[in-house]
Amino acid sequence: QVQLVESGGGLVQAGGSLMLSCAVSGRTFSSYTMGWFRQTPRKDRDLVATISYSGDNTHYADSVKGRFTISRDVAKNMVYLQMNSLKPEDTARYYCAVQELGSWNYWGRGTQVTVSS
Repeated sequence: QVQLVESGGGLVQAGGSLMLSCAVSGRTFSSYTMGWFRQTPRKDRDLVATISYSGDNTHYADSVKGRFTISRDVAKNMVYLQMNSLKPEDTARYYCAVQELGSWNYWGRGTQVTVSS
């Protein structure tokens, strides 16, 4: 059974930093893109960042460009999201996901990030 487990969320002041981690277990994906999404109670789940299997290709939402960095360790089946210069509007529950055959098929349960002003 595939499991994705996020960690690293918490409460931080505006301008601070957090690093989120996501551990994938239960299966080794031969070639897949991983991503981070976030959701607040009043909004849909939005894409934050994606990274290709090789790590050569990354994509960021405009709202986080220059502040967030996605990375991965293929050998460890881990993906990370370094978040700097956090803003109150970054407050959300953050989810990692695996894209397989064009669909985001596997999701973690999320980790809460709260940024105080």
